[in-house]
Amino acid sequence: MPIRYELIVTWSTEDQSYIVEVPELPGCMVDGATYQEAVANAEVVIGEWIQTARELGRPIPEPRGRLMYA
Repeated sequence: MPIRYELIVTWSTEDQSYIVEVPELPGCMVDGATYQEAVANAEVVIGEWIQTARELGRPIPEPRGRLMYA
């Protein structure tokens, strides 16, 4: 499944890892030792988030693409 949700990737000095947030999916966040690992972990967690939402009968947000912040 291709990722269509925006990923925000930042480096955490405190955790010494990359942190990935998926703002369109509440609570969807993951980390990884490398950038590539963090993004790969995000792909897995996005799939699990969607699967859990389906099982619970919760709505799944449509990807909006790039989000704009002020």
